[in-house]
Amino acid sequence: QVQLVESGGGLVQPGGSLRLSCAASGSIFSIYNMGWYRQPPGKQRELVATITSGGRTSYANSLKERFTISTDNAKNTVYLQMNSLKPDDTALYYCNAVLSSTASDRTPRNYWGQGTQVTVSS
Repeated sequence: QVQLVESGGGLVQPGGSLRLSCAASGSIFSIYNMGWYRQPPGKQRELVATITSGGRTSYANSLKERFTISTDNAKNTVYLQMNSLKPDDTALYYCNAVLSSTASDRTPRNYWGQGTQVTVSS
């Protein structure tokens, strides 16, 4: 079993910052990719940012100037630093990981966290 647990969401005023964390635990052999997605109210889930095990990052074009993704590979944890937050950033933020669980079965599988709410409002 693999668990992804997000933290760090909350209510913040426009222009403020938040740092989200997501820790992966359980049966983990190798993590290939971790990332953040978000689902605004009434909209579909969308990509925010991803990072490979080698540190290669990818961002939604509209967010890369304000958001930064990073990892602590030793802790199997991915972070999302969000600056200059806007009301349009209000969403449920989901952590994602593509990983294999055992040495005998290295098939990459996709896992999701439960989500952490970010609300940007004055």
